[in-house]
Amino acid sequence: MSKPGIGFIGLGLMGNAMVQRLLDQGYELTVMANRSRPHVDAAIARGAREVQTARAVAQASDIVMLCMDTSASVESRMRGDDGVIAGLSRDAVVIDFGTSLPASTKALAQEVAAKGATYLDAPLGRTPAHAEKGQLNIMAAGDEAAFARVKPVLADLGENVFHLGPVGSGHTIKLMNNFFGMTVASAMAEAFAMADLAGIDRKGLYDVMSAGPLHSGMMDFVKGYAVDGDPDQLAFAIKNAAKDVGYYSQMTRDLNAASVMSGATKAALDSAVDQGMGDQMVSQMTDYFAQQFKRD
Repeated sequence: MSKPGIGFIGLGLMGNAMVQRLLDQGYELTVMANRSRPHVDAAIARGAREVQTARAVAQASDIVMLCMDTSASVESRMRGDDGVIAGLSRDAVVIDFGTSLPASTKALAQEVAAKGATYLDAPLGRTPAHAEKGQLNIMAAGDEAAFARVKPVLADLGENVFHLGPVGSGHTIKLMNNFFGMTVASAMAEAFAMADLAGIDRKGLYDVMSAGPLHSGMMDFVKGYAVDGDPDQLAFAIKNAAKDVGYYSQMTRDLNAASVMSGATKAALDSAVDQGMGDQMVSQMTDYFAQQFKRD
């Protein structure tokens, strides 16, 4: 059987890795530039076709994939005369791989359905390095028949491909996942900084904590910087963490609940962004807390 034509919007670090993987697997890709050219140019050099609008991406594609930073960015590419929705063919599938607000996802799904197409949310776990090898975790949600149609493509991108329920379920679970992960990472970063203040060796603290039930992959990622000096074991920027925890807080409000635990995490991440650390990695929150303790 021939492979479906794929349109891809959002060739950042993760999107570029996914595009390279799809090209490796023999898919025909249509792409458009979003913020910068290098990854687009690399895709074109390998045979991808460039168009100028999101509408043209949709017109050329059986499956449209978006890997963007915010719900606002997704909405801007989906709506309008030059947006994806305007160019969708009947039975096309749109997949949002980003971390978006569930309420936004559900609204876009209704607009896509009105065109006879289907919208799936499929946020990602793991890193661009995993994407290059087709080893992502993919948390898909939405119409089961559409999911079944695109699952072979998702399986070329992901080692673990989940279907989690109605549209929006993937983004809901991803926000819960990222809230928990960023809270653990921030708490571990504070603990390392507090160890400095108390005259405790960071590695000694880690050795004790990691020997018990607190041990986790997230602890190891933060230790990778705080003890070993490598910030890229957790290749996730502080500004993105702040966005995701903020989205989690918004989601809880949309559910008429008030999150108790996310407030402190969001405040710390937002403060680090305000202090110019937004492009640094989450493990470097250790430096943020150390600086705060010096000020205090």
